[in-house]
Amino acid sequence: EVQLQAYGGGSVQAGGSLRLSCAASMFHFDDYIVAWFRQVPGEEREGISYISNSDSKTYYANSVKVRFTISVDNAKKTVYLQMNSLKPEDTAIYYCAADLYDGTDWHLSRGFRPNDFGYWGRGTQVTVSS
Repeated sequence: EVQLQAYGGGSVQAGGSLRLSCAASMFHFDDYIVAWFRQVPGEEREGISYISNSDSKTYYANSVKVRFTISVDNAKKTVYLQMNSLKPEDTAIYYCAADLYDGTDWHLSRGFRPNDFGYWGRGTQVTVSS
């Protein structure tokens, strides 16, 4: 059974930083790709970053590129999202998701859509005040 748990959200002022963690429980963690999505109520869920656990291939949406860094600790089965220079528009519920990795550039081969990920953790709220 695959379980994901996201934590580390909170409230910060603009320009501040937070680090989100996604702890996973699956066997063969290396076989998976783990992504971070975020969602503002009333809007679509936005894919912002992913990392492939086997080869550490990463991707960032333009909205977070340079400011956010995704990383993985395979021994701890945990994926991190370091968020720096936070802006009020980063306010959202952040979710981590996972699925089996097929070796491709996910955003090119699949479009990095929520429906491509079969396993989801509960969200963690991030609030950035101006």
